[in-house]
Amino acid sequence: MIKSLAGKAIIPVAVTVTGFVIVCCLLLYSVMKVDMTANAERQATVLAGTVVKSTRYAMLQSDDENLRDIIATISSQQGVEHVRIFNKKGLIEFSSDQAEIKRFVDKKTAGCIGCHSGPVPAAKLGEMQQARQFVNGKGREVIAITAPIYNEPDCYNASCHFHPPGQKVLGTLDIGLSRQPLQQSLATMRGRMIIFTIMTLILTVGGVTALLVRSIFGPMKMIKNYCDAICRGDFKHGLPPFDGQMEELADSVQRVATELNKTASALKEAEDRLAVPGRQAEEPKDPPHNDETASRAEDLRTENRHGD
Repeated sequence: MIKSLAGKAIIPVAVTVTGFVIVCCLLLYSVMKVDMTANAERQATVLAGTVVKSTRYAMLQSDDENLRDIIATISSQQGVEHVRIFNKKGLIEFSSDQAEIKRFVDKKTAGCIGCHSGPVPAAKLGEMQQARQFVNGKGREVIAITAPIYNEPDCYNASCHFHPPGQKVLGTLDIGLSRQPLQQSLATMRGRMIIFTIMTLILTVGGVTALLVRSIFGPMKMIKNYCDAICRGDFKHGLPPFDGQMEELADSVQRVATELNKTASALKEAEDRLAVPGRQAEEPKDPPHNDETASRAEDLRTENRHGD
């Protein structure tokens, strides 16, 4: 149980400020994390579009060797986890992982379910619908982008191979990027927010404490010391001037001290006046006498009786 006035005033303020700052930082971090993740997905989507355009000429020329070189070059870049191209049926035709070539992808995975959720596969998806996040077989967090390769006029009019104009999608590019740069950015942001939170708490609580000490606790201590001096009978010292309600409190205490001083002085004067008659009353009224005087008086009384 908190007994001191300083503790009752400062601790609730510190707890309230701490809770408020922590909640605000958590909300801010959550919003910034969502924004940074969305921005990373948009950048990955742009990269996927760039890869599709880069491989387009090799596809038009049916230059599989050039296409493999392009995929190998892209997959060798730092942060790129995988690159693969599969046809409309889901057969992987080109991949940075040679072991998965000529295998079918699972259309129920996060990257495929967006198009294949209905009875008829969707022809177009938004940017955010193309992105997915998962942990790959190496235990790394990945942002993967599924970019459809559309059948455009220069595709179905090409002399090397034929695609009917009614076929909207020829295949799909799947590129996976490591989340490590994003995680590092989030970790850096968390560390800075923790430092900012601690600094805010120290400055806020310290400022409130200094303000309370200067405006309330300091004057209250002076008034307490003044009251203790009054209780000891010391009326010589006064209080310094204060501001605001502390000045009103100090004036009230000084008025009470003045009345107590007057009452104490009056009581002392009354005691002094009563002290002199009291001592006189204690003095003996009959003068002292000795045994010889008493014997002489007894003899005189005896002679008087004989004479009678």
